Amino acid sequence: MTQHRATPAPVIADDELRALAEGYHASPHSVLGQHPLTGAGLHRAESHTMIRTRCPLATSVSAEFANGQSFPLQHIGYGIWSGVCGVRFAPYRIHARYGTGHEASVWTTDDPYRFAPTIGELDLHLIAEGRHEQLWQVLGAHSRTMPGVDGDITGVAFTVWAPHARAVRVACEANQWDSAAYAMRTMGSSGVWELFISGIPLGTVYKYEILTAHGDWVMKADPMAARAEIPPGTASVVWQSHYTWDDDEWMSRRAATNPHTRPMSIYELHLGSWRPHRVGGGHGYREIADELIEYLQWLGYTHVEFMPLAEHPFSGSWGYQVTGYFAVTSRFGSPDDLKYLIDRLHGAGIGVLMDWVPGHFPKDEWALGRFDGEALYEHSDPRRGEQKEWGTYVPDFGNPRVRNFLVANALFWLEEMHVDGLRVDAVASMLYLDYSRETGEWLPNVHGGREHYEAISFLQEVSATAYKRNPGIVMIAEESTSWPGVTAMTEHNGLGFGFKWNMGWMHDSLEYLSRNPMHRSYHHNELTFSFLYAFSEHFVLPISHDEVVHGKGSLLSRVPGDSWQQFATVRAYLGFMWAHPGKKLLFMGQEFAQRAEWSHEQGLDWWALDQQPHRQVADYLGTVNKQYRALPALWQLDDEPAGFAWVEGGAGAANVIAFLRFDRGASPLLCIVNFAGIPHESVRLGVPTAGRWREVLNSDALEFGGSGVGNLGSITAVDDPWGPFPASATFTLPPLGTLWFVPE
Repeated sequence: MTQHRATPAPVIADDELRALAEGYHASPHSVLGQHPLTGAGLHRAESHTMIRTRCPLATSVSAEFANGQSFPLQHIGYGIWSGVCGVRFAPYRIHARYGTGHEASVWTTDDPYRFAPTIGELDLHLIAEGRHEQLWQVLGAHSRTMPGVDGDITGVAFTVWAPHARAVRVACEANQWDSAAYAMRTMGSSGVWELFISGIPLGTVYKYEILTAHGDWVMKADPMAARAEIPPGTASVVWQSHYTWDDDEWMSRRAATNPHTRPMSIYELHLGSWRPHRVGGGHGYREIADELIEYLQWLGYTHVEFMPLAEHPFSGSWGYQVTGYFAVTSRFGSPDDLKYLIDRLHGAGIGVLMDWVPGHFPKDEWALGRFDGEALYEHSDPRRGEQKEWGTYVPDFGNPRVRNFLVANALFWLEEMHVDGLRVDAVASMLYLDYSRETGEWLPNVHGGREHYEAISFLQEVSATAYKRNPGIVMIAEESTSWPGVTAMTEHNGLGFGFKWNMGWMHDSLEYLSRNPMHRSYHHNELTFSFLYAFSEHFVLPISHDEVVHGKGSLLSRVPGDSWQQFATVRAYLGFMWAHPGKKLLFMGQEFAQRAEWSHEQGLDWWALDQQPHRQVADYLGTVNKQYRALPALWQLDDEPAGFAWVEGGAGAANVIAFLRFDRGASPLLCIVNFAGIPHESVRLGVPTAGRWREVLNSDALEFGGSGVGNLGSITAVDDPWGPFPASATFTLPPLGTLWFVPE
């Protein structure tokens, strides 16, 4: 053993030793680990370091360096050992002996307090400023390589934001959940805490134990965890992706594409109940890839939209109460498994949208709520910070670091997970301070109004940042009010979304659909009103999950009449919907007219596809989507008045409307809808040009279960003006039917 000059060691106060031993020291690296030693008794040429380590119950402890030098450490109290080593700064490891004689055992480890911080000054600065757009790459638990005694060693860098905490420590399987051994260090005013622990393997389950300002210890899952336990487990899991993407061509094409001028037909899907017997228990993302792709291609969809796949504790929330924003739910596999599914969908030419929920989060005590003992992610005033209707917390949108957390999360899904767009849930709840609140339950803005300025600014920031960094993606707002400029650019004081769900069209048209055909003439405006504002925003027409649950019934069941009339009306409605200006979204099960309303526990009634009427609706929708994608008039000018013209909007007594859609070359498509229970013959309508017009869609065709009423595949228009049009033609309109015509 190398001899060294006796040197007086700095005295450590008793209360500081106790804090180190019990794991509540806010800066354990300032005492533990390796530190330069200077002072009396040392020659200038000598280089000495002081090593201190925590080894409770050990009988002897030493520090070993790569050159074989070993230095004994002395117990200075409370399980803290200290010694002077006559070497320069170098990697070392700790040997701790427990017991005596034949019962003795030696524990060898790399001291977690000898390592430099794993997070850089620039990262800390950006975090403090609330401007770190790739937050998920620096916070959380990440596998890192550090210099060791025998070469590089691997471990995990744990990094968490907890500015109100007095102390933070890591509790995990590696320390048998005795977190006192892994106290983290504070990284100054950033509010970040950090610790590197060697030897921690991927898959390790962990949480943070936080000492609050009130003196209480609370156990919390990692807000930035990349993975979590399968519910009902609540701990975080150390994870590192090893996936290699194969969608470069898709991503390049996406960046060069304007989604507004492309077809968008969206299949909304709840993964847990789409094929419930094939998903769950940590499996599903990979297992359903082939089947889902085949199904979407059969139906002709351009996109699939997944209801939230961020981690959530309660399956009955359908994913809309998120506890792990950066953790792909483990119910159906790993994050790499979801990447595989997205990659396969891209390879099949199918875009992927994800529901995203930044407006509220649940109050589970182990999650984001009161994370470090104080209101942190949520607003501290319950008049701003709680959404009583849902029993959730509302983020503090005025806090730059909370906004950063949410903006970075949007970028995580777009950049790390390669999703092609986010549908932002419950935007109205963020825009209005009095949303679902009674008088006295909300706090007005600085001007005494109900507009939530901080949330508005956040929505503008996340939209602008997402589009700036990821051209070709879409940000879609579920916004149910008449808030102006949802899809206007942020530089024009808009919210900056690419699209907005047209909730007004959805409610009006479904209300119209539920009426007896004999009474529809009195409510014709429910069918036509949406055309008055169709170009005021960039719209998606949704028939979403919210419209087929909670007693509302399915699309089929809300239609009056006998079974034939119900199926005919659904087919006519889908033909009308796909011709109406705006992109399209249909929730799963409605593509084959499931009669029962959706149940997330039972899944879809797949047996219905074995029954001819249901199968015919699915075949019909596949035809509709095929024609939709092939006809630019139905999507190229979706957002421009030049893409639409009325032919007949006032035939309320007959339950008939007719309109034209145009592409950039002014090539028209004529859509005629008859929501009456009887056919109409010899109906004269104006058209832009004389000649033969081919019937490209008839919802009443025999092959789809209709009565076969139509126009024998075409009509011939003549140069006989009708209204504003230079030509006209006579049509036969099937009962409860939709017709599409294009000129040859």
